[in-house]
Amino acid sequence: MPTEVIMPKVDMDMATGTLAVWHVAEGEAVKKGAALFDIETDKAAMEVEAPASGILRQILAQPGQVVAVGSPVAYLYAEGEAVVALPAETPSAAPAVVAVAAPAAAPAAPAATPSQTVAQVANGAADLRATPVARRLAREAGLALSNLLGSGPRGRIQRADVETALARREAAALAASAPVFAPAVQAAPDEWTAQPGDLHVTTRKGTGTPLVLIHGFAADSTGWMALERALPRDLPLIRIDLPSHGRSPLRRLSGFADLAKTVVQVFDRVAEGPVHLLGHSLGGAVALAVSDIRPRQVKTLSLLSPAGLGPEIDGAALNGIARASTADSLAPWLKRLTARPDGISHDYAKAAMLARIDPDLRAAQQEWAQVLFPDGVQAFDLTAALERVTAPTLMIWGRDDRILPWKQALAAPGEVALHLLRGVGHVPHMEDPDTVAALLGRHMK
Repeated sequence: MPTEVIMPKVDMDMATGTLAVWHVAEGEAVKKGAALFDIETDKAAMEVEAPASGILRQILAQPGQVVAVGSPVAYLYAEGEAVVALPAETPSAAPAVVAVAAPAAAPAAPAATPSQTVAQVANGAADLRATPVARRLAREAGLALSNLLGSGPRGRIQRADVETALARREAAALAASAPVFAPAVQAAPDEWTAQPGDLHVTTRKGTGTPLVLIHGFAADSTGWMALERALPRDLPLIRIDLPSHGRSPLRRLSGFADLAKTVVQVFDRVAEGPVHLLGHSLGGAVALAVSDIRPRQVKTLSLLSPAGLGPEIDGAALNGIARASTADSLAPWLKRLTARPDGISHDYAKAAMLARIDPDLRAAQQEWAQVLFPDGVQAFDLTAALERVTAPTLMIWGRDDRILPWKQALAAPGEVALHLLRGVGHVPHMEDPDTVAALLGRHMK
């Protein structure tokens, strides 16, 4: 008898999951424990392993379909085993796909094929995805879901997206009714144009397992230079510039899940085998998400002052760095990154400003700050992902970090190796590269 492949339950309140992508084509062989397909929920995105070795047959759910937990999505047959027909009337012969009928007033649509059967929405837009709570809040407030950008998996609109839109609407109403002598509301970033193309990746050849580096917000891959000098010269490196940073194209962002998905696509291309993975600040959050989504590709995970482990963040500093248009206006904000007042020189600020001279890049990053850190808080939570990580994990945090408080590190499970550096701020790889390199060296052995 063939082995049934079902939609698994990955958290307590999960009722359905979206099948994102198959890693094995129908008719191909797969070994037990190998990556079979990816699923996405409101809270997670991860790989599902093959429950047995065999040949993948009778795929019942295509990418994009919403499938009820426990429903079959395909079958695994032993080599040479005859494929049996699945009775059409058997409930388990097809996955339970969540669908809501369009309004009665809408024109009748052609019957959908299995690959077209995705979550339908009550306003008639077949590709609009939203959680029930988000729908209720939007309906009660008279807010059109079609005007919102979703921050959930596959752009799904979540409660936070609706609440953010309502807060902005309320702020706009207050601003419109304010007296003429009231302080002006901060202007929105200048218009900018998104750019096509792949993210910029640079490498350093060497021997052994490569180290993939992901920088933080408003930085780029050149920020790793001090650490690279302290690392072994023969360690191969792969540096990824985030979208709208460094030499990568400018990209609009609907939320953190969108950012993680973009980086995973590049990671799949550059990581030919298991790699060591290192991320700083926002890049640390991205590295954590990558490790959660591609666990078999991450040999070790190292996080420097990672974002995503608590709501607190110095939003004023992030917005100030993104907005600054001269070295003089940039320098005071950069100084908040280090523990010592003299940690950032004016010459460093001038060099950093040269890399940020493009007004479109600054406008794009201001928009990113509004999406990722609305109202000066972290709008994404990766504590559950940290609990799921299977790779040996190292976390390094400066005790004098003024951007992200080091106590957010206490969200880490007990098996995570935590190092708190005295006299160090938010950029330990720049303030104390030798110590960070030594800790990384021991961790990656």
